[in-house]
Amino acid sequence: MIRFNSDYAEGAHPRILEKLIETNMEQTPGYGEDIYCQRAADLIKEQCGNENIDVHFLVGGTQSNLTIIAAALRPHQCAIAAISGHISTHETGAIEATGHKVIELPTEDGKLTAAQILDVYNNHQNDETHEHTVQPKLVYISNPTELGTIYSKTELMELSKTCKECDLYLFLDGARLGYGLTSVGNDLDLPLITEYCDVFYIGGTKVGALFGEAVVITNQALKQDFRYIMKQKGAMLAKGRLLGIQFFTLFEDNLYYEISKHANRMADIIRDEFTKNGYQFLIKTCTNQQFPILSNVDIAKLSEKYSFLTWQRVDDYNSAVRFCTSWATREEDVLQLVKDIK
Repeated sequence: MIRFNSDYAEGAHPRILEKLIETNMEQTPGYGEDIYCQRAADLIKEQCGNENIDVHFLVGGTQSNLTIIAAALRPHQCAIAAISGHISTHETGAIEATGHKVIELPTEDGKLTAAQILDVYNNHQNDETHEHTVQPKLVYISNPTELGTIYSKTELMELSKTCKECDLYLFLDGARLGYGLTSVGNDLDLPLITEYCDVFYIGGTKVGALFGEAVVITNQALKQDFRYIMKQKGAMLAKGRLLGIQFFTLFEDNLYYEISKHANRMADIIRDEFTKNGYQFLIKTCTNQQFPILSNVDIAKLSEKYSFLTWQRVDDYNSAVRFCTSWATREEDVLQLVKDIK
């Protein structure tokens, strides 16, 4: 079975495994206070073009979302997210389990707009009974989104401007950030994201690491006591150096960007072949997730050899599926899929 159902099916890039073995018997302090976490944080600060940010290393995406939102919100406050956002759909109510409501907004492309955020804020402020409803305080977005789409510089800038005007935090989930930053048409980079967001994270789990996300905090208010919240939420890894070593390796020689480009290139080949053969798509994307619409017959036939995700029913005879490539996707597997599509 050739797997295209996720971008975390493989282990880790060999250079990361080599570095973990090389440093295995070293003795270091725990809980992220080791030299490798410091070196990784320094590299990320350099990439972000800002020495005043705080960098923390957590194990996974849901844990990062839960910890960041718990740290940002008071008990009466809530997060705003797209209805397709990860915290809305694939985290088993983790945010609600902390006592915080998620306000879900409709969107066809997975992205939120500044106008939507302003509407939510104004509707709350202008409601005579607003103290009887949750108070919007944090805007959650992801880049790429769950649908593989990406935000432009203009879109992110407008969101940031509105959030500042409304005194809202802007939080960017970057679980697949590498695939967004290296995609065709992208005009964002880490310095811009650092400038426009109050907090974001750089995903490692889905981009070459065994596990791990690098949380970057720019807003001074969110920096205070963050490690307390990490510990309380079970997000402070005793052997923290395992995270530092991985992110140091990913950013030491631009490995993070190189392997992200590879995943996008593999996805481009798959997208182009479906397009050539007349297939339509649920949505157009330029990242490592592709959503062609296939007949149920085609889905059954391809499923004999390939693992992929049935994403959304279109009608009685057709469904949108997701083919997801990764940093480790083999080109020979993609070319085999191309033959079978034909």
